[in-house]
Amino acid sequence: MKKLKNDATSIGAVLLYQTEDGKTRVECQLTEGTLWLTQAQIAELFQTTPQNVTIHLKAIYAEKELDEGATCKDYLQVRQEGPRQVSRQLSHYRLEAVVAVGYRVRSKRGTQFRQWATTQLEEYLRKGFLLDDERLSNPPGPGMTDYFDEVLERIRDIRASERRMYLRVRDVLAMAADYDPKDEETQTFFQTVQNKLHFAVTGKTAPELIAERANASLPNMGLTSWKGGVVRKRDVTIAKNYLHEEEISEFNRIVTMFLDFAEDQAKRRKQVFLSIWKEKLDGFLSLNERRILNNPGSVSRENADQKACVEYADFEKRRREQVELDSETQMMKQLEEKPKRLSNKP
Repeated sequence: MKKLKNDATSIGAVLLYQTEDGKTRVECQLTEGTLWLTQAQIAELFQTTPQNVTIHLKAIYAEKELDEGATCKDYLQVRQEGPRQVSRQLSHYRLEAVVAVGYRVRSKRGTQFRQWATTQLEEYLRKGFLLDDERLSNPPGPGMTDYFDEVLERIRDIRASERRMYLRVRDVLAMAADYDPKDEETQTFFQTVQNKLHFAVTGKTAPELIAERANASLPNMGLTSWKGGVVRKRDVTIAKNYLHEEEISEFNRIVTMFLDFAEDQAKRRKQVFLSIWKEKLDGFLSLNERRILNNPGSVSRENADQKACVEYADFEKRRREQVELDSETQMMKQLEEKPKRLSNKP
């Protein structure tokens, strides 16, 4: 993709330009996860006046759109003023503030920036993801962060989620010559796959993991991940939620490899019967030098779920009592401070 140099603005680590197909593109080279621009640099980037940038920044902070303390810092800079060098403290604004100004400023560059941002947002809302193919295809230079591995790990994590894995395994099973969605063997096959994959990584089946690690006395009941802001009942019966960081990474890799293998078998129309899929899974795990589960495990799914729900009831009771205690403590503190405020009045 060729950059048109005569229609490009490059400020610090930000490059805003128009491509040959007439689309606007923004590139941002981050250092340690973010960047900082001065008021003058923001004005130059969006081709407006520093005074205009000041007006927008004041409005952004006054409306609490951003926290000024977190997005504005003073840095000492040495500047050449005439024949001498002068050290001055200049305010620098973080990436979030630069973007916020771009949404407000009235200029040609501001319009181009908003057009680009709207396109990105529309794709994100429609697809649920947004990738910069050009940036991911061309690794950054020395000293710059490459986020490709992070993207890959997050995709693995999504693909290995219980719901997503169930859908993929179901699609693979549908290619089996004796597939019957109502058959009991079909309905239990997913649990078998799930147990074998968990055992390959941890040496325990999914129910054994839940029964062993669900503990009301531990922070977040022993869970390392959950959906939403706090642990809910729906989270405590999912074995993957109890895996530690290294186990999650290992589990995601093995699940992704198996799904690729199973999908390749299905796409090539290999006639495989349902009973043989267990053998294929064991062969796959053996090839990867993983543990192979040869029994149903020592804990049933029903018992594991029951144990997790009992622990959650105790955990929720403790959490509710702590919330009430914190509220009572805060109320007492306010009552103690009220007479002091009254006594200070003239």
